[in-house]
Amino acid sequence: MAWRTHNGEFAVPPPLKERIQLVINGKRHTFAVEPRTTLMDILRERLKYTTTKEGCGVGECGSCAVVMNGRMVNSCLMLAVDLDGANIVTLEGMATEQGPQPVQESFIDHLALQARAGEAPPTERREVLTFCHICAGHCAVRVTAAGGTIVDMAPDLESGLPNEQCVVRKGRMSIPEIHSHRDRLLYPMKRVGQRGEGKWQRIGWDDALYEIAGRLRDIREQHGPEYLVMGLGEPKGMEFAFGQRFATAFGTPNVLTPAWMCGISFGLAQNFTFGRGAVPDEQHNPQLIVTWGINPNHTSGSLRRETFSRDMKAGAKLVAIDPKKTDMAALADLWIKPRPGSDGALALGALKVVVEEALYDAAFVEQWTVGFDALRAELQKFTLEDVEHVTWVPREQVRKFARMLGELKPACVQWGNALDQGVNGFQLHRAISILVAITGNLSVPGGLVFLDSRHNHIRPGKFYIPSRERRNSPKAIGADEYPLAIRSALIPARLFVKAMLDGKPYRPKAGFFILTNPVISFPSSKETVEALKKLEFIAVSELFMTPTAALADIVLPAATGMEHDEIGYWPGWYGEVRAHPKIVEPPGECRADTEILNDLAWRLGFGDLFWKNDHEALDEWLKPSGLSFEDLKQKRTLLPKVSHGWTGFDTPSGKVEIRADRLEELGIPALPLWRELSALPVIPAEFPLVMTNGKEEVYMNTAFKNVAALRAMKPEPVVQMHPDTANRAGLHDGDMVYIESRQGRIRQRLALEESLDPRVVIASFGWWFPEDPSGNYGWDVSNINMLTYDEPPYDPASGCMVVKGVPCRVYKA
Repeated sequence: MAWRTHNGEFAVPPPLKERIQLVINGKRHTFAVEPRTTLMDILRERLKYTTTKEGCGVGECGSCAVVMNGRMVNSCLMLAVDLDGANIVTLEGMATEQGPQPVQESFIDHLALQARAGEAPPTERREVLTFCHICAGHCAVRVTAAGGTIVDMAPDLESGLPNEQCVVRKGRMSIPEIHSHRDRLLYPMKRVGQRGEGKWQRIGWDDALYEIAGRLRDIREQHGPEYLVMGLGEPKGMEFAFGQRFATAFGTPNVLTPAWMCGISFGLAQNFTFGRGAVPDEQHNPQLIVTWGINPNHTSGSLRRETFSRDMKAGAKLVAIDPKKTDMAALADLWIKPRPGSDGALALGALKVVVEEALYDAAFVEQWTVGFDALRAELQKFTLEDVEHVTWVPREQVRKFARMLGELKPACVQWGNALDQGVNGFQLHRAISILVAITGNLSVPGGLVFLDSRHNHIRPGKFYIPSRERRNSPKAIGADEYPLAIRSALIPARLFVKAMLDGKPYRPKAGFFILTNPVISFPSSKETVEALKKLEFIAVSELFMTPTAALADIVLPAATGMEHDEIGYWPGWYGEVRAHPKIVEPPGECRADTEILNDLAWRLGFGDLFWKNDHEALDEWLKPSGLSFEDLKQKRTLLPKVSHGWTGFDTPSGKVEIRADRLEELGIPALPLWRELSALPVIPAEFPLVMTNGKEEVYMNTAFKNVAALRAMKPEPVVQMHPDTANRAGLHDGDMVYIESRQGRIRQRLALEESLDPRVVIASFGWWFPEDPSGNYGWDVSNINMLTYDEPPYDPASGCMVVKGVPCRVYKA
């Protein structure tokens, strides 16, 4: 198109421009932009924010990355005309008056590394197919390495393996940066100042392991092996299995794992009800999907994101049970938002409708269950009005949910570990398991099924506790109170803290912590810190200095999953075994946790229960498959067998045990009872709100707050509140607020969320501040475990207290 000028000549018209407004680093700007103008053009050319760079030009290298509305985006690909009203944060916006933050400097370093890698000759670049190890999703990925470092990760779209569990791709955003991070621990260190003072001396590996072995040997000889507490976090590779085996060989039954609030109640409930664990069938389409306390879009359960998408496209109906309108709830045909902690009452309410309206599978109940009449009698002790009062869920929603579950077959119910985090998690999981079974959705295509992976690898329990060794369980802390937890190779975290503070039944002397940060993740953080300080000796293996590592006597630099060969066997609900090949050398003097534990085992005199090297251990783990680790690297993964139908269940009766009389012998009711599942904390007038929390979309539990690519997506902790509640309190979106319980007070940034019940707030979990120069890394500033407290009642199986559903109040900071 041409147009005529004032002198009659023809010319190309000037490009049309549109006016847009952007908030950039907290300041509002107005621009007139052409349709082709990119966000990067505005940032670099108009505002001179020069840390935003064009590297590859196609959005792959990350050099142009900025944060837009809380998400990382490639500014070179974003057309400015589409961004009116957006909130942008660049690297300059993360600086302080004192200069760049450490996280900002890391971001600069990392993006420069990516840009350099993009220029590397093709002969120096390698691509390796492996699996992400950041979370339990274990997405199949294609890793690019160049110059001895990891420079990029992308989904493996060619192998047919699950590859898109994580919406924000936090593995891709974090693993390359972690490998070359400027704050990575690179060599062993010994404390030379007061505990927590931050004064360290570099030492060699031989000195470090000599001291650890010597201190542990002295404690074992002078006091007994149970005076060592072994702390283990969520498994990434084989380090958890090695840690459990190490504890057994050393002789201590005192192992701390996250299972007390993540999995043990669920696993035990299914074992007592079905005889073993059941998971969603990924091979067949259900007619109904129920997501209960889990969001497959952002966290990894047995129902993977790809499977969920396939099932929804095939026409499945969806029920989402969550206090917040998550993306699952937005898609749902029925969204139920119960009071946090009331899920057990909701499950019994659904069971009441199923039983009283005869929506159950009568043939299955008659032939394959015991205790149905006892359940029917229990369900007569309350009304749906009682359920509504306890759960805040309208009774008609309870009816609709139960009818959908009873009528749409098969139904796939996926529930998450949010349900573990209360005082009735065990019986809540029992109630849901019974609901699945009697509606005819157990061991059927498209429902819940049983997996068998015994043909692939040694069962974890046999690896943790070799047959010729036994845990001295009677000496475990809490052995009399929580025999089910002890039988599951752990002690409740709060009992360790209590033993350290009270000295009952005894006060442990040493702690060895791997893959875990209990200062942040354990409830009652203030008491946890006091407990850790009472240990005579602490060793920590870590990637970075953390609030827990800061309290140690010896800190060991750990290698990550792509820096050594390992096998991924967790999460157990997938039943898979995955090869994680070594891709790059670990930086500095970092070593794999498995290598550290193997070396210590030989120094402590029980090397015969371990191996000469990690590869021998990996080969032994795979013995049932007939493969070596080298073989597995070629196959990449081994899958479990799936069974359908019933030939009997692995319970004493051979049936689904609705009433499990074995539990009464342990002092636990044989049935899920209304009086217990309906008992919730009283909401006092001075703390009128109910605080819960959910998994972070950006971070993995407490980890990686110093990874710039992640921190840019979520720079600070946020508490969500209904606008009406905020208005009554005189609060506004973006205010810094205090959240206070009767245990303590923390600060988080307020965000308004209309989908919440006005009585509920959702706080961010796992926050600390690696950039805090004080030396304690801000563990008490925004950490919600400053608000949780240790008092009865407790879950009879796991020992868990109220973690979700804490009464609180919120006011302006």
